[in-house]
Amino acid sequence: MTNPDLLTPYSVTLAGVERQLPRIEIAPGVIIAILNILGDTELSEAVAKELAARIPKEAEVLITPEAKSIPFCYALSVHSGIPYVVLRKTCKPYMTGAVGAEVISITTGKPQTLWLDGRDIERVAGKQCIFVDDVISTGSTLRGTEELLNKVGGILAASVAILVEGDEDAWPDVITLGRLPVWFVKD
Repeated sequence: MTNPDLLTPYSVTLAGVERQLPRIEIAPGVIIAILNILGDTELSEAVAKELAARIPKEAEVLITPEAKSIPFCYALSVHSGIPYVVLRKTCKPYMTGAVGAEVISITTGKPQTLWLDGRDIERVAGKQCIFVDDVISTGSTLRGTEELLNKVGGILAASVAILVEGDEDAWPDVITLGRLPVWFVKD
């Protein structure tokens, strides 16, 4: 990073809570601000309370990938009264009849599989599902979730994220509290 401004944290205020997000170079010349809500109960509760009021009334189940978005999804479930399901990133031995879909997250940068436990299929089949994530960047996790839902008969009714990343035109249908820029730098 040659621009000294890119070394300073990126300031955001979400649902009245201010945070300083570190800027991380995730690929050569590509810098993003990292939102990490793990362990941040104050932020998780505040954003969930605000976004719960925006969830479509027909929503029947929330669905989220592990791990960073789980505290947000849990709080969203509490504030909305809608149950939730977690998609795992590894198929555990206790999961029976699991269904998977491959994704490439911007923060991991390599292929991984999202797994829906077979016991959760009946919780989403035929239901209006709301995808929940902390940040939507490339949409790979969202597309993988939609693929999983299609395999088991679930319906993707809406998507909710604390923040989205990228161009102003990206993610117009996502229910969100704001947008994070992506910085591209040249050496």
